[in-house]
Parts: sequence; C-alpha cells; structure tokens
Amino acid sequence: MAKLYFRYGAMGSSKTANAIMVQYNYEERGQRVLMVKPEMENRDGARTVMSRCGLKTECSFMEEIMEMDLSGYACIIVDEAQFLTKAQVEYLVRIVDEMDIPVICYGLRSDFQGNFFEGSHWLMAWADTIEELKTICWCGRKATCNARVFDGRVVKEGDQILLGGNSQYISLCRRHWVKGDVGPFRDLHLGD
Repeated sequence: MAKLYFRYGAMGSSKTANAIMVQYNYEERGQRVLMVKPEMENRDGARTVMSRCGLKTECSFMEEIMEMDLSGYACIIVDEAQFLTKAQVEYLVRIVDEMDIPVICYGLRSDFQGNFFEGSHWLMAWADTIEELKTICWCGRKATCNARVFDGRVVKEGDQILLGGNSQYISLCRRHWVKGDVGPFRDLHLGD
C-alpha cells in the first residue's frame, strides 16, 4: 500500500541530497521515478534539482503533473514541497490513494518567522509518515529554525518567500533563533 511521506528539516539538513539518493535507489533497481518541484523554485535552473553538496538531477514541475499519465511510475518525489498549495497536496493524496503510487515530499516545515508554509501545513496534516531530517546550529544543538539574515543579523519581517539558500538563510536552534544570534556567522554578511 502506497503512502504519502513528508520528510522535513531546517535548511542544510540534506533534504535535496536525500531526495536525489532515493531517486537513484529506485532507478538502480529498474524503477521509473518522477522528480518534481514547484515551478517557482528556479535557483538551480528551471528543470533542475541540485543539492548543496553538488548532487543534481532533472525534474518536472508540480504544475504539470496533473496533466501527465503517472501510471508507469513506481514513485513520485517532490522537492521544495513547502511551496506547494493545498490543492497540490490534495492531488498528491489522490495519487497515493487512487493510483497506489508512493509520494515522498521533502521540504521546510516552517519559514523564517516560525510559521508553516502552505504546503508544509497540509503535508503535516495529511502525510501518512512524517520524518525529520536533522542538521545542527552553530552551537552544536539541533537546528529547527530557518533564520533569514541580512547584514549579519536575523530578520523576522518581510515576505514569506524570498528564494536564497546559503546567501540569505542559516539554520539555528530555537534558542539562538529567538535571540537572533548567528554566532560566528555574524561577520559573513549573509544577505548583503
């Protein structure tokens, strides 16, 4: 029986690398996999999913799969799932329940203000299996927060979505996120 998986973690927790490795494992066994991401996520190229450690693969857009014949796929993997809409998550649920195709989603749980993204909210509500991928804060504690940084300081106001990666964000433990303490990274001038 297929399941909907949500594997979440703070920035830098190897979500995309894990997604690409899962794709590789399926394909190594002769299975067809569909890697998708929301169309708005274009930092690494329109139809490319790339991890910070350099793993890279081609993908389709989430906005396209409603028109695709998915019957030949053994698994669907969604990167940057936090950017999904409620309707898109509902469609993923139908893929799992009606087509019996497992769907594995990777994304952030919350934004730089500590609020759910729309996709994360509905994945947390409807996923059959929810797993945390861990990373650490500069202090060594588990990082659970995504801090937006500008001029060496944590920023807690602004639009929810500002695509950036390492140049705009850092993962912090809740304690340092609340304090706005980026530790040794304050001199890197992230977000300049």
